[in-house]
Amino acid sequence: MSQAQPLYEARIPIHPRSVKGRFRNLKTGILLLAYGVFFGLPWVRWEREYGPNQAVLFDIPGRQFHIFDLVVYPQDIFWLAGFLLVAALLLFFVTGVAGRVFCGYFCFQTLWTDVFMWLERKIQGERPARLRLAKQPWNGEKAVKYGLTHLSWLLVAFSTGLGFVLYWGNAPSLVADFFTGQAAHAAYVTAGILTATTYTFAGLAREQVCTFMCPYARFQSVMFDRDTLIVSYVESRGEGTAGRAKVQPGLKTREERQAAGVGDCIDCGYCVQVCPTGIDIRDGLQPQCIHCALCIDACDTIMDKQGWPRGLIAYTSEREQEGGKTHVLRGKTLGYGAAVLIVIVALVGSILGRPPVDANVNQVRQPLYVQMSDGRTQNGYEIRLNNTADRELDFEIGLAGLEGAELDLGQVERIRLEPGERLTVVARVRHDVPAGTPSPQPFRFVITDREGHIEPLEVTSQFSHR
Repeated sequence: MSQAQPLYEARIPIHPRSVKGRFRNLKTGILLLAYGVFFGLPWVRWEREYGPNQAVLFDIPGRQFHIFDLVVYPQDIFWLAGFLLVAALLLFFVTGVAGRVFCGYFCFQTLWTDVFMWLERKIQGERPARLRLAKQPWNGEKAVKYGLTHLSWLLVAFSTGLGFVLYWGNAPSLVADFFTGQAAHAAYVTAGILTATTYTFAGLAREQVCTFMCPYARFQSVMFDRDTLIVSYVESRGEGTAGRAKVQPGLKTREERQAAGVGDCIDCGYCVQVCPTGIDIRDGLQPQCIHCALCIDACDTIMDKQGWPRGLIAYTSEREQEGGKTHVLRGKTLGYGAAVLIVIVALVGSILGRPPVDANVNQVRQPLYVQMSDGRTQNGYEIRLNNTADRELDFEIGLAGLEGAELDLGQVERIRLEPGERLTVVARVRHDVPAGTPSPQPFRFVITDREGHIEPLEVTSQFSHR
């Protein structure tokens, strides 16, 4: 009787080896920049005439997002939609041109996993030492090194959670409140959740997030074509006609190997050892490959030691491997590029063209109109004002297009709003409507600043009398 096959296979831990090279330097530079921005932005001060002096602050109670000189209000939510659309189109564009470079260099999972692996290497040693440590039975050395590794991961994970929380309040005071138990309950919950998820994803799950959890690995092939630049092993050069072979007597020089039909790959395994997802790039394009290009650095290091040309593993396209020339400017990339530019221009134009006052008028429908004892007709309106300028404004509201009408703002004598302040004014318009006038009759509310800081703003509405 045959034994049933298990549905799941236990994870085989991956212990990547360190490598030096131009792509590793690029990844390190991007990592340092990303960490500097993420952890540093909440501490950057930004002087404003009104509002907090933190450069980037997401003020939920005040319903304002401060991003340097830009203040985003709830009614600007479509800017978020525009930003997400730019991000999606840019991802498609970059993927079509250069494959999964986002995964290899900019993804949070990659950036944080890089740091976690660096800490592991510093505490436990290089790859051979980590392999020996993993295989040896539990003892004091293993417990101490594993304990310090996980403690360092938890510290980075906690710093990540706290760093995210600092975007939602004044960073210096929030840190003091957090460690004295005076911060809001939501701050502790958010920091705790992010600590747990960061520790799990970057420390425990690692490549499983990219391999099984991230959907991008599954649909990336749809965006690839024969001109997409991908990390590839040049099989024709590496295998030759007789396959790959290690350096040995009679196969030491490139000339000897070519004469024997052996390729340039010496089967050292360095490209596999440095891969953070544990694949062999020589097996071709695989969903697990995140295009970090560390295998290129590894192979180039070996080629340099042998005195052979670099490029056995390189960024190349399917067309180039077949002897052609990669076409960067093609229909798909031009289309994605044009779409990205159009959305960016529209988004920037909307931000720069936002009026200093956001105003809208809703006509009260119950009742639609009231017949006064003096023969005039009265309509009710709700005028919502939001000061989106960077200064205090003193508003005055008038009427246009409704000759002889009276505007009654009730008990409101003066409307002064600070930046970001909102106010709803209940207005009543009374008008002696001439006979034969169609209903409803269009008119405009004219909103002006008494001190002349802004241009008059007109909001269209209608007056009903039957």
